[in-house]
Amino acid sequence: MDGSKVILPERLAEEKKSTKAKKQPKEPREPTSKPAKEPKPPVAKKEKIPNDTAAPLDPNSMFKEGFLKAVYAERPAKHVITRFPPEPNGYLHIGHSKAIAINFGFARYYGGDCYLRYDDTNPEKEEEKYFTAILEMIEWLGFKPYKVTYSSDNFQKLYDLAEDLIKRDGAYVCHCSDTEVKKQRGEGKGLERYSCSHRDRPIEESLTEFRAMRNGIYKPREAVLRMKQDMQDGNPQMWDLTAYRILEAQHHRSGDKWRIYPTYDYTHCLCDSFEDITHSLCTTEFQLSRVSYEWLCDAVEVYKPMQREYGRLNVTGTVLSKRKIAKLVDEKIVRGWDDPRLYTLVALRRRGVPPGAILSFVNELGVSTANTNIQLVRFEQVVRRYLEQTVPRLMLVLDPIPVTIDNLLDDYLEDIELPFSPKDPAMGSHIVPFTQTVYIDRSDFREVDSKDYFRLAPGKAVGLLKVPFPIKATSFEKDEVTGLVTKVHATYEKPEEGTAFKKPKTYIQWVASSPKHNSPIRAEVRIFSSLFKSENPDSAEGGFMADLNSHSEERYPNAMIETGLNEVRARAPWPEKEGEKAVKDGKADAVSAEAQTSEDAAPTSSVATRPETVRFQGLRVAYFAMDSDSADGNIVLNRIVSLKEDSGKA
Repeated sequence: MDGSKVILPERLAEEKKSTKAKKQPKEPREPTSKPAKEPKPPVAKKEKIPNDTAAPLDPNSMFKEGFLKAVYAERPAKHVITRFPPEPNGYLHIGHSKAIAINFGFARYYGGDCYLRYDDTNPEKEEEKYFTAILEMIEWLGFKPYKVTYSSDNFQKLYDLAEDLIKRDGAYVCHCSDTEVKKQRGEGKGLERYSCSHRDRPIEESLTEFRAMRNGIYKPREAVLRMKQDMQDGNPQMWDLTAYRILEAQHHRSGDKWRIYPTYDYTHCLCDSFEDITHSLCTTEFQLSRVSYEWLCDAVEVYKPMQREYGRLNVTGTVLSKRKIAKLVDEKIVRGWDDPRLYTLVALRRRGVPPGAILSFVNELGVSTANTNIQLVRFEQVVRRYLEQTVPRLMLVLDPIPVTIDNLLDDYLEDIELPFSPKDPAMGSHIVPFTQTVYIDRSDFREVDSKDYFRLAPGKAVGLLKVPFPIKATSFEKDEVTGLVTKVHATYEKPEEGTAFKKPKTYIQWVASSPKHNSPIRAEVRIFSSLFKSENPDSAEGGFMADLNSHSEERYPNAMIETGLNEVRARAPWPEKEGEKAVKDGKADAVSAEAQTSEDAAPTSSVATRPETVRFQGLRVAYFAMDSDSADGNIVLNRIVSLKEDSGKA
């Protein structure tokens, strides 16, 4: 697969060195002065956790101040009703998470309700898989729609209002070509605008023609229904917008009953009105549409909701366009729409990003009328901070080499207690075996020692996390063909009774070999980096496809994990929050009693304990989650984020 790289033990020394420098977090700096006198009894040095934490932000802060507070103050409502109205023609991406958090969160904060309304007025692009995925993502983020509705539920009502609008001399049937309509609107160049020749046709004639559209007399593009607005208004959204067009396509709900379908500009405000929406919250790209939104409600004399617009969320360094992602999928650059390198919500879920981290990200950015362009590193900082507080620690070795401790007996066994979190005792602890043979990461051993190197090397001792005493390398074995180290021999540096213990400068992670304990647990680890090389892939010479990062995925097929993973899996989800908090019994909460009983409600999605809810910090490596490819005892792990933005080791 393009952009994927398998890291094997036989990789070249140069590649090994590069990976080592890039993938391992920097060790704490050690003082250059002589270490202080060591305390007794000896204890292993606690692993240092990246201090990327901050005081948690009030999850409701974006509703308590600023833009959204002002929106409510403009129209206080005893019962707030909002809606999230996606088009079911693609997968939601990270930008949609802001719209979900605002619409569902605004209603929840004020004790109201939020509809999930599918804007299914274009049967040519809609597929059932998108309906399902949209609901899944909303529930995953921790929200429950008050009702699941469809714009198509109102097709008859919308049609009746269209006839009423014609009778009020507010709409007419137009037969102009797309080119002619463009000219009427000044060709988008500020040229003189003028009305369509059909605009002044008699009302009864337009009514007859509209019914002819409905009855199949015309083919697509031969006739449309346009609203009679104001061609001289400075707002393009008042230039006689199309209300109905002809589409020869089967609709997923109404079948072939209709040949004419309402446009977004006609449908949206009326469906808001039908559902008694109090606050219609959308992005600023619809700011100009507010005038036509209010015009149409007034023209047919229906209840008029209040539309207000906030700035949309964009992230740089990736692509969010459905067309562009589809090209990546079709050309096998990525596995699918849920490839962990993408920023669709299904991809972020698969990568292991917790839903709470996404909500924290949106809340931290705040809401205003300005569009927000955020670098991916900013998003990852929020995710890292969230994981730091919510997931357990385990020892993981990406590229293992065995270390035989020659002065321990073949059957030596010592139980080592490890906390799941040094900062949160409530997470508990677990026991792992320490035996004669342990595995360490290849990057933690050097054949030739140096003064600025503090890990394992011939004649040098290093601590094993939580093991009472260090080990010292005595010799090593190599593969004559590859030149790579295949085994290290060491001694356990337990001092004689009464002798002072010399504490090592550094502690490293390890995993013991103990068939009795089914240790180690083997896994494939996938380390993901940005799919693109630049901050703006679209501006790259040759387009976004020419900006692909050939090293966006690196795989370690022989990684090893300590046995604490078994308990972490049993206790998932980590954390038990948002849409993942009600999965202990294998199913999510219902959308709502009313939504379940409504004829219009879609079935609720299942948010059973999924692989990606098994999240942990691999000590000194990165944050990981299980991938959906894990099956039949074969564990696959995805890197969620690194421990620090610029990681490296001494």
